[in-house]
Amino acid sequence: MERPLTEAAQVDRRHFAAGLAAAIGGLAVAGCAQRSAMLVNPARPALGYGPTIADPAGLIDLPAGFSYRVISQFGDRMSDGRFVPDRADGMGCFALPGGRHALVRNHELPINRIDDGAMRGRNADFPAFDRLSDGRALPGGTTTIVLDDTNGDIVSQHLSLAGTIRNCAGGTTPWGSWLSCEEDMTRAGNGVGQDHGWVFEVPAAARGLVDPQPIRAMGRFNHEAAAVDPRTGIVYLTEDRDDGLLYRFLPNERGQLLKGGRLQALALLDPARTDSRNWTGDDMAQGQWLPVRWVDLDGTDAPDDDLRLRGNRAGALRFGRGEGIHWGDGELFFCCTSGGSAKLGQIMRLRPGAPRAGSAADRLQLFVESRGKTMLDFGDNLTVAPTGHLVVCEDQYTDVVANRLIGVTPAGATYVLGALKTQTELAGACFSPDGRTLYVNAYSPAKTLAITGPWRTVVQ
Repeated sequence: MERPLTEAAQVDRRHFAAGLAAAIGGLAVAGCAQRSAMLVNPARPALGYGPTIADPAGLIDLPAGFSYRVISQFGDRMSDGRFVPDRADGMGCFALPGGRHALVRNHELPINRIDDGAMRGRNADFPAFDRLSDGRALPGGTTTIVLDDTNGDIVSQHLSLAGTIRNCAGGTTPWGSWLSCEEDMTRAGNGVGQDHGWVFEVPAAARGLVDPQPIRAMGRFNHEAAAVDPRTGIVYLTEDRDDGLLYRFLPNERGQLLKGGRLQALALLDPARTDSRNWTGDDMAQGQWLPVRWVDLDGTDAPDDDLRLRGNRAGALRFGRGEGIHWGDGELFFCCTSGGSAKLGQIMRLRPGAPRAGSAADRLQLFVESRGKTMLDFGDNLTVAPTGHLVVCEDQYTDVVANRLIGVTPAGATYVLGALKTQTELAGACFSPDGRTLYVNAYSPAKTLAITGPWRTVVQ
């Protein structure tokens, strides 16, 4: 059963939609000169909550008025007797009955990091999608943290999905589950018993390990993240490849993803345009809306890892490492980590037509393209703040500059929300149901942070 959006979530989406409408209207009046200036502006502390202040603990710098707690970290003993795994990545937050909420958190562990998993070498009889020949469950999966709404304290935490590989990102569903995506294409017989590259569903209310069933109709590819249109139940999926596609899954039955459906890839209405990356020129101009169509895909189990290649030959649009994706108010946003002429990242905006007869066709827009590292450096996971601004996690390992939390205004300008002081990525940003706390992961060694502050204060 689908749960209604929380009041905070509804406000977030209305704010962002209203701000975007005003911003795009203003840009149309101001013309190309203002749009070009906006593209090269660096992320500006004065634009958001002010400059970040050095953290005495040396973990994350935040603006004045913000504070954080580490609520869970690698190696902690969980309520089920297992240990918190490493490499905390994508994450979603869910309201639960009884004054509680839950975080479902991915762990992007490959086979060779099995000792960093929840079992720590234990060979127990429990539900796992796949195991090594010696019986040990593969280390990827999810953990679930249940928290008290009043004080944010942990009530319990446990392993909720086991036996998968490199669970990178995912997405929340309107019916209260987390879609956990494998970013791995290992075939059965290469030290494992199953093909990998699937999406798994984890109910947020599950109190133990779920039965790990891959949603095969969603396709086998280098999955990154997912977002669900609450109006239709259609699932949008990103692919973390330099030549990846954007997919959508039309389920046979809304909210029953294991019952199958149809997989498609996004293409522009203009068949001559099949690349959004702007690597060889500004083929996509910021702010321009382009009509799109959807290409039906077959052979979606892709034993040869060629789904994106076949889709592109059929006209599907290429994206530069599609990563985080988030549903807004009637539209969604997704990061392309290596997209853009500087290869530092793009943020795309997709507005599906209204789900009724005679509605406008789906449209795609290049919302933001980074022209310099100070503006945005390899954007990854993203979410919407209570102010309606985007919050983007950076994921770069090529610079001494820390990975940051970047705010994005409805006009596409960026500013710094936080700076991680250890050389690992930020991931899994999501807000508590009341909008008062931002949860985010430091990837490795895994730490989940709860950041509180004036999140509801509208910034310019």
